[in-house]
Amino acid sequence: MFRKILIANRGEIALRIIRTCKRLGVKTVAVYSNADLESRHVISSDEAYEIGAGPPSDSYLNIPKIIKAAKKFRAEAVHPGYGFLAENPDLARACEESDLVFIGPSSRVLAQVANKLESKKFAEKAGVPVIPGAATEIQSLDRAESEARKIGFPVLVKAVYGGGGRGMRIVRTVKELQRAFDNARAEATAGFGRPELYIEKYLKEPRHIEVQVLAGPRGKTIHLGERECSLQRRYQKILEETPSPALDAKQRSRLLSLALKVVQATHYENAGTVEFVLSKDGEFYYLETNKRIQVEHLISEIVTGVDIVEKQLLIASEHRLDLSQDEISFTGAALNCRINAEDPAHGFAPDPGRVTKFVPPGGPGIRIDSALYDGAPVPEYYDSLIAKVAAYSLDRDGAVERMRVALNETVIEGVRTTLPVHQAVLEDERFLRGSYHTQFLDEMLSDWKPKSAISSEEIAAISLVVKLATSKVELASTREGTLARGGWRSGLQEQQTTKPALYVEGV
Repeated sequence: MFRKILIANRGEIALRIIRTCKRLGVKTVAVYSNADLESRHVISSDEAYEIGAGPPSDSYLNIPKIIKAAKKFRAEAVHPGYGFLAENPDLARACEESDLVFIGPSSRVLAQVANKLESKKFAEKAGVPVIPGAATEIQSLDRAESEARKIGFPVLVKAVYGGGGRGMRIVRTVKELQRAFDNARAEATAGFGRPELYIEKYLKEPRHIEVQVLAGPRGKTIHLGERECSLQRRYQKILEETPSPALDAKQRSRLLSLALKVVQATHYENAGTVEFVLSKDGEFYYLETNKRIQVEHLISEIVTGVDIVEKQLLIASEHRLDLSQDEISFTGAALNCRINAEDPAHGFAPDPGRVTKFVPPGGPGIRIDSALYDGAPVPEYYDSLIAKVAAYSLDRDGAVERMRVALNETVIEGVRTTLPVHQAVLEDERFLRGSYHTQFLDEMLSDWKPKSAISSEEIAAISLVVKLATSKVELASTREGTLARGGWRSGLQEQQTTKPALYVEGV
């Protein structure tokens, strides 16, 4: 196992990786921008290094600075987390050239699978169905129109190197094609530095289901089951669950088999996710392979008991996968809600700022992955995800009930969040039946409004109750003596007996 790794990420996923490293006795080096000086991943790591200003291009996307930090602190490996450079073959290549281990697939595999058209070709060769569409890049509007007519409207214009819904447009008629083509190309160039596009058939009301895989050397590959990811807003997942309520045993077996075929065909190693759509007529079509740990990995961990980060480290450090498929058992059901710092009342606009109060939920079957604390900053430069709330029970109904209670317990003040949206979803009959699709959330939100803000009279009444309760607590405290203070820092919610060594770029 590694002695020390550098984590090229921030926030909750960096903290998640640190926790497994602590359990395994692996030292950690955190990198951070000057906007993240107060982040919990900085406080929780063994060593921390400031690599630049807030904008990602100056910090978390700066490969030379990340490699420099890894070498400076004598890290043996780099864990990219998700987002930022996690699927960038240039970082993996830079690690390989600097005698550092990249905790993920090789640069060759990353480059190969990053191109969605090439990835689809590998899937087809392995006998895995793909969505009908153009086999090559679309470089002109005339070619786009020709391919769209051949495929049949509606179609999707997609970025070859895209992801996360960016560089993607639905086109229902020829008249919409030019605008969609231009917008998708501009968005792909801005988001990924690559303008290439392709076209495929648009499937109406499909389900989006993915399979978590672990791949070791010499083709040894296992799965940790599927995750239902159809609850999306503008192609961004907001809630995931496992197992999928849409699948029967026969469908599930076929899906898992198809996923393993894709992984083996690409000679993939480490943790990854193979994504599919399930059409209304019951057909699976390969979408893409996510070459990293996923945001929603925690629910797969919950139902299998497997620490995915630990397996990533083991595969990368010792070139072995110490599990067989027969050793994996699946118990119960789990849901994950992604809580974003966004304002649902104003088009889900990002709402950066400072969290003035954070009260996480608790109780049986509840897991929280978050870097929040009272006073935590939410910088404007990064993804708006600030917390993940997962709920587990022996069946789906039980998990939904626990999630409903957990969300009602969660308190995040200082920034607006998507909590009201998740609460509304959990009350929707279609979701409760498990009969939803990728357009379901957009349909639900079209006539949904957050509950009205608390009136001034209600605020006054609440303030009076709090004041009376506080007075009683102070009186009891005076009678009983001063309460002993523990050895933890307020708001950090975990004991911190030592501070990491902090270093600043250029010092």
